[in-house]
Amino acid sequence: MKKVLILFAHPKFEKSRVNATLIERLKDKAHVTFHDLYEHYPNFHINVQQEQELLLQHDIVIWHHPLYWYSSPAILKQWKDLVLEFNWAYGPNGKVLHNKTVFNVITTGGSREVYCTEGYNTYTINEFLRPFEQTAKLCGMNYLPPFAVMGTHHLSDDDLLDYANQYEQLIDLLQGDFNATQLSNCFFLNDLEILSA
Repeated sequence: MKKVLILFAHPKFEKSRVNATLIERLKDKAHVTFHDLYEHYPNFHINVQQEQELLLQHDIVIWHHPLYWYSSPAILKQWKDLVLEFNWAYGPNGKVLHNKTVFNVITTGGSREVYCTEGYNTYTINEFLRPFEQTAKLCGMNYLPPFAVMGTHHLSDDDLLDYANQYEQLIDLLQGDFNATQLSNCFFLNDLEILSA
């Protein structure tokens, strides 16, 4: 079974009803490591060697975060800056992450309708996540489309539970023998028909 590393970055996690629900059943799931970056590094002093060891021990990496100002919270950017070192994660000798699977799990207050050329945010979620996609490509990783929970302020408890179920089903699917590269042609992972609502 493939091992999953959830790199979670939310500076106000205690106030996030949506993210608390999404991760509740995943925190103790077999072969899933839930790693809260703000909890581990409240002063932003990231232990690069420890983080690199975690990456080596896992097959699937999830960048789980709210979309803050069209990007991730600051600690996730710092994590990428420090942990993904030249000649370790990329460069002539940087091949340790090759063929690992990676994707974003994001939450947004805005609905899908506002993330398009006609919406007030002008661009799609996938366009805002291009730096993550290019980072993955540079590191030789298989980058998948995001799992996105949008319009979070208007979700009912039932809607939120549906998203949590889909998230867990997605992890189960990826942990098995499923070929994750087949998912690279969809817009959002949670739109896959194989994930029941």
